[in-house]
Amino acid sequence: MEEKRKTRFGRVVNDKMDKTVVVAVETPRRHPLYKKTVKRAVKYKAHDEDNKSKSGDFVRIVETRPLSKLKRWRVAEIITKSEVIDVKPEEITEEIPEVKPDVKPEVKPDVKPEVKPDVKPEVKPDVKPEVKPEVKPDVKPDVKPEELTEEIT
Repeated sequence: MEEKRKTRFGRVVNDKMDKTVVVAVETPRRHPLYKKTVKRAVKYKAHDEDNKSKSGDFVRIVETRPLSKLKRWRVAEIITKSEVIDVKPEEITEEIPEVKPDVKPEVKPDVKPEVKPDVKPEVKPDVKPEVKPEVKPDVKPDVKPEELTEEIT
């Protein structure tokens, strides 16, 4: 008999709920314009009856009847378990090892840098500035104001 139910493979991203896990399924797609492969992640809520799967596990989920408002999948099998390192607060120490460099930088205390007094460099202009001639209005010399009025009228 042929299996009609959909199956997906994904990683458990949340296992805080009772008998429910959130599984992120990534599917690679080609971007229609840029033709680059882009990962698209869809999150499914899946039923986990025994609370066996933990965050980080790689699981196979199978489509099923609606189990709640958002839960339409169930965990079929755990493919790989994630390695979670449990560290208790007592095991954490604040000892920081000192790092001693093997090579010491050379410092010459007797050498003083040469300081030159404030000397302005001599500037020799190569281009002479352009001098504009003065513009004088058209005024006739030695003209009396009476003569000007006669010319205008």
